[in-house]
Amino acid sequence: MRHFIDIADFSVVELENMLELGIKLKAEQKSGVFRPLLKNKVLAMLFQKPSLRTRVSFDMAMRTLGGDALYLSPQEVGLGTRESIADVSRVLSGYVQAIMARVFDHEHILELAQWSSVPVINGLSDYNHPCQAMADAITIIEEFGELKGKTVSYIGDGNNVAISLMKIVTKLGGHYKIANPEDYDMPDEAVTQSLGFAADSGGSVSLFRKPEDAAEGADVLYTDTWTSMGQEEESSKREKVFPPYQINEKLIGYAKPSVIVLHCLPAYRGLEITDEVAEGPHSRMFPQAENRLHAQKAILVKLLFEGDPDVN
Repeated sequence: MRHFIDIADFSVVELENMLELGIKLKAEQKSGVFRPLLKNKVLAMLFQKPSLRTRVSFDMAMRTLGGDALYLSPQEVGLGTRESIADVSRVLSGYVQAIMARVFDHEHILELAQWSSVPVINGLSDYNHPCQAMADAITIIEEFGELKGKTVSYIGDGNNVAISLMKIVTKLGGHYKIANPEDYDMPDEAVTQSLGFAADSGGSVSLFRKPEDAAEGADVLYTDTWTSMGQEEESSKREKVFPPYQINEKLIGYAKPSVIVLHCLPAYRGLEITDEVAEGPHSRMFPQAENRLHAQKAILVKLLFEGDPDVN
């Protein structure tokens, strides 16, 4: 049994196989082929945070693979409050074949996995967002043919999305740049870990303060909301700090002419990204959002399908 909690837990070959599978399953769905690889499998979806893409993509992933998904709201479960995480994990393990959780505290994901006898998938925590990184990688590969050797530049807060993106880029031999303000840096341990991945893959990690420095020569420009869920009390402060880190037409001018712009959504137009860029020719925000579905399918199949999906 494997869990899907952190990009770092998987080898390069395992990640590449999942990404290839996601692209294959996407092509099959586009051609009207739906293989019931997860027939009679049920995914429990635990939510502490509201969601559009995570909820719908996991739900539809299970449906298109012949399985089912069960949504559990914060009010129904009260993870860690109404009922202990250990008890929730053990109870659900007796009912379903996998658990996906979208939580505030990363420790909650780790505790769910500790007590679960079925695979646990990290749908987002305050530390990382590995499912998003898988969709990001599929989007980049679709655009450029590979991630290896590509420069992916993240502009903004060194948050959970930035961490998982850094790990998958460096695992697969890409060059990761980030520009963020003081006091909004990437965690040291995540940077150190990614530097190790880069040393093995031929990639690199570069940290900047000026967005222009990170954007220089980029194949991909990436941003996220300045204020994530759970940080609402900081929003007024952040909206004073982050305006220089907006992705706009001027910043795109520092990147390669073929640059694509990604955003994990929801996007706040006029803050971290301009409407002109979000709707412009460089934007791949909505193909990226669609790829959440196909990345999720690949993760679920690799965790739950017994056998080789390529020959079934």
